[in-house]
Amino acid sequence: MTSPDDETTIATPQQYRALGHPVRHRLLFALGQEAATLSRLAADLRISKGSAAHHLKILREAGLVHLDHTRQVRGGTEQYFKRTAKRLKFDTGEATKSALAAVADEIVTDESDPLLLVRNIRLTRPQAERLRRTLEEMVHDLSEDESGSRHGVMVGLYRPRQSGE
Repeated sequence: MTSPDDETTIATPQQYRALGHPVRHRLLFALGQEAATLSRLAADLRISKGSAAHHLKILREAGLVHLDHTRQVRGGTEQYFKRTAKRLKFDTGEATKSALAAVADEIVTDESDPLLLVRNIRLTRPQAERLRRTLEEMVHDLSEDESGSRHGVMVGLYRPRQSGE
C-alpha cells in the first residue's frame, strides 16, 4: 500500500481532459485519502460499475489515480484504487471553474451547516500573497480524524473580473 503525494498541480492536457467530466471529479472526491474498490466507488456514486470503470481508467491514464493494492476474494481478485495526490492544485481559471462546478454538485443541499463566504476586498500584492500563504498552510495542516464524518474544504483567493475585462 502506498501513500499519496501531498499535492499535484494539474498541468498536462491529459489531466485537464480527465477532469473535464463531473463524474471523474466525484470519483476523486469519493476516494478521499483511502483506497477503494470499483464496486464501492460505483455504489457510493450511484453509477454503474461499467461507468465507474470507464472514468477510473481515464483518471489512471492521466496519473491522478493508481492501483494501490489487490486482495484475493472468493471468485477473483479485488483491486483497490487510490488518488496519487492528497490535493489537486488548479492554476488556470478554466480548471478552477470546472472544479468549482464539481464541488457544487457534491454539496448536500439539505445540510444546515454549510459555509460559503464571498467578499471582495482591496489588498496590496504583499497582503494578497500573505493571505494566500496563510490559507494554504491552514488547509495543508488539517489532519483527518477517522471517527469524524467527511467534509469538503474549499479555499480560494481570486481577482474578480474588472469592468471592461
